[in-house]
Amino acid sequence: MNIAQHWLTDATRTPSPNFDERTNPADISLLVIHCISLPPGQFGNHYIDQLFCNQLAANEHPYFKDIHELKVSAHVLIKRDGSCVQYVPFDKRAWHAGQSSYLGRERCNDFSIGIELEGTESIPYTDRQYEQLAVLITLLLKTYPGLSHQRITGHSDIAPGRKTDPGASFDWEKLRALWAG
Repeated sequence: MNIAQHWLTDATRTPSPNFDERTNPADISLLVIHCISLPPGQFGNHYIDQLFCNQLAANEHPYFKDIHELKVSAHVLIKRDGSCVQYVPFDKRAWHAGQSSYLGRERCNDFSIGIELEGTESIPYTDRQYEQLAVLITLLLKTYPGLSHQRITGHSDIAPGRKTDPGASFDWEKLRALWAG
């Protein structure tokens, strides 16, 4: 896997309209780990793509009635099998963090890359997801000099009280062992 013109070369490209320009395109200095499944707890369908591309039908599932009009995105989704989907190029601002703060700095979307893991806060993530996440992190750190291992956090850490992902099921030590090993 490589990055060419801010896109992963080995990921499925599913461009989302839910992005805009960064206030400072050179300031990419935070990785935010999220989780998502649609409907909650269900995997392997196209509903995440539909949500991030404003194509989620409210009548497809009762849960969608309240979320189908959201305008959200992430840079990358890592599916349960380890495959990646990229929605927004890394030099653009994806709409993943919402109201957020990191080390006193507000508006994390301005300076972060959002990585979604297909999963829930209570179901363990797959080995393939951890392996692919470690590869992706290594690649992003080589490409964007403002990033570091110390500037990787969970959505719950930048939006405490509002968000809880990636949750207790995310094994930070397992991830650290992969990028250290």
